Amino acid sequence: MAEISMDEFREWLDAYGAAWQDGDAQAAHNLFTDDAEYYETPFGNPMVGRDAIRRYWSEGAGESQEGVRFLHQAIAVLESKGFAQWQATFVRIPSGNHVELDGFLMAEFDGAGKCSVFREWWHRREEGSIEVA
Repeated sequence: MAEISMDEFREWLDAYGAAWQDGDAQAAHNLFTDDAEYYETPFGNPMVGRDAIRRYWSEGAGESQEGVRFLHQAIAVLESKGFAQWQATFVRIPSGNHVELDGFLMAEFDGAGKCSVFREWWHRREEGSIEVA
């Protein structure tokens, strides 16, 4: 694996956040290698491959979330791995519930700057229906 710089990692996080905020499953798909492993939780099996990741993003961010806001802070890079703390908020469709997430992620990259292994740990607070302006 090739090394990644802090600036490259921050750019990747910006693109990841933009894909989520825009509900753009194809943009998310483009951030990963063909055989990427995407671990949404530490106990689940990973989604494997870009098509599985695109499907996950399409069904999640693309079809069931609106008003997404994503913030991140890159914490460290170590060779080919980047570590970041992040927060996100969105409104769940169709319930209208407001969701807040706070998490940590580790992303491992190949030489082309694509993520080959993605692991995240997060907590969720979800409140009843609110009106979106």
